[in-house]
Amino acid sequence: MAKTVSDVLKLAKDSGAKILDLRFMDFPGLWQHFSVPIKVLTEDLFEDGLGFDGSSIRGWKAINESDMLVIPDPSSALIDPFMKPTTLTLICDVFDPITRQRYSRCPRSIALKAEAYVQSSGLADIAYFGPEAEFFVFDDIRFGQNEYSGFYFIDSQEGAWNTGKDEGPNLGYKLRHKEGYFPVPPADSLQELRSEMLLTMEACGLDVECHHHEVATGGQSEIDLKFGPLVQMADQMLWYKYIVKNTARKHGKSVTFMPKPIYNDNGSGMHTHMSLWKDGNPLFAGNGYAGLSEMALYYIGGILKHAPALIALTNPTTNSFKRLVPGYEAPVNLAYSQRNRSAACRIPVYSNSPKSKRVEFRCPDPTCNPYLAFSAMLMAGIDGIVNKIHPGEPLDKDIYDLSPVELAEVPSTPGSLGDALDALEKDHDFLLKGDVFTEDVIETWIEYKRTNEVDALRLRPHPYEFALYYDI
Repeated sequence: MAKTVSDVLKLAKDSGAKILDLRFMDFPGLWQHFSVPIKVLTEDLFEDGLGFDGSSIRGWKAINESDMLVIPDPSSALIDPFMKPTTLTLICDVFDPITRQRYSRCPRSIALKAEAYVQSSGLADIAYFGPEAEFFVFDDIRFGQNEYSGFYFIDSQEGAWNTGKDEGPNLGYKLRHKEGYFPVPPADSLQELRSEMLLTMEACGLDVECHHHEVATGGQSEIDLKFGPLVQMADQMLWYKYIVKNTARKHGKSVTFMPKPIYNDNGSGMHTHMSLWKDGNPLFAGNGYAGLSEMALYYIGGILKHAPALIALTNPTTNSFKRLVPGYEAPVNLAYSQRNRSAACRIPVYSNSPKSKRVEFRCPDPTCNPYLAFSAMLMAGIDGIVNKIHPGEPLDKDIYDLSPVELAEVPSTPGSLGDALDALEKDHDFLLKGDVFTEDVIETWIEYKRTNEVDALRLRPHPYEFALYYDI
């Protein structure tokens, strides 16, 4: 990756780039872009930026105040691995053209402020994040919705439902529900595709640790990146999604990061590992439970205390709550444990090295906006440290084997996106510290999600309701 403006100009020249692609993040969490001739790439671009109309970007400016600026980050420069002619990409931050201040609803700007807040607090100088995003690879996807009909149809060559399909010939090797973890090919039909995704990521500078098939039938997969600093990791998650989707499309397949596209099988999460460091030393290693420091325990306390509100940002879709249900390895109970994967916070014990000590928050899913989700998790953890919020006793039993009396004492995640948004409305002061999030950002997020997603789904008949109620 380029580091300086001079590096970017050299990369453009050496690569023979013809197009400059400028990318930025919308409010809900999709990458946006526009392209210009490579001649626009000058040193002045990194000071002056380029104007664009922000009125059509979801959750942003009204049409009467739509002019905005993108200013690229030179450290983000990469050659797009899919585009022809040769295209140089730059990730940008969004600014107000009049005040020249960072736009408060720009997700990347929020993440930059979160990093600055941690450093200014003196508690740590770097926050590491390691997300483990899961996704489905499908061979066909169709859906439609209007006033008088609604449907979806998913298909996958390895789906359990296709054992009897005439595929001319059907070769079998269909993965049974909940048995996709980790059979070798030919049952795992996506090995070569994931390897191509991995190699493309590596060529783009992403540090990949592994890839494998996931538990569900129908093409569920996972590719894990090595941890990195907050903003850098969020940038890489956008490249991760871009590479996964475009590699699949090149092979006539489609990828979704939707948490629960298949009924009655495991959904896709994004377990996120976190740790704080200072002066090159890990701060989460100590002599406490599971080898954790007091700081790490307080960090967990902050995550668990604010989890209902956090989940409005880490699990931000109505579909997210079809995954966050008991019985599918989803962590719906707000507890912590050193090994128990049914706990919301887990402390991995693969290694005793102090450098490996970290906290894994298992609730998030990959529909989240990584800039907002990582920032919110960090702010909750910091609040726990500052206010010495102890997480209580660990829960090392199998949560699903607890008696009803014992289980009633374990808090659980919100049951719907509406419930999570209600929690965020009541509990968000921790996000406002250091002006990382603003009241405007929180209010806009809640209003957007309620209007465009919660109410939009609530008001529509569901196909299964006809099966339940049509003959009444």
